[in-house]
Amino acid sequence: MGYDATAYDDVEPRAPGMYFLRDALDCEALGVTVVEADEGWEGMEHDHAEDGQEEVYVLLHGEATLTVDGDPVELGPGDAVRVDADSSRDLAFSADGSKMVIAGAP
Repeated sequence: MGYDATAYDDVEPRAPGMYFLRDALDCEALGVTVVEADEGWEGMEHDHAEDGQEEVYVLLHGEATLTVDGDPVELGPGDAVRVDADSSRDLAFSADGSKMVIAGAP
């Protein structure tokens, strides 16, 4: 078969509001995550220097701040940001009912 399909909310969340779809979609290199968050949700600062994975963050609904190498980037619905693999990133949401899609690959 040339494709795999799933609904993100059919996947067991790995953390509150975080749905990792890589395994469910049988992706070889691409990671896809859906985040549902309320105001005050904060991620963990990290980078992907070891695995070479750049990431794209797309905010679908709500408000968020993506801090990249210490530089805060304010996001509104429809905004997208690409982050280099070796850059640190930290995500926080500032509105209830926020939803974001994150995709990453080496």
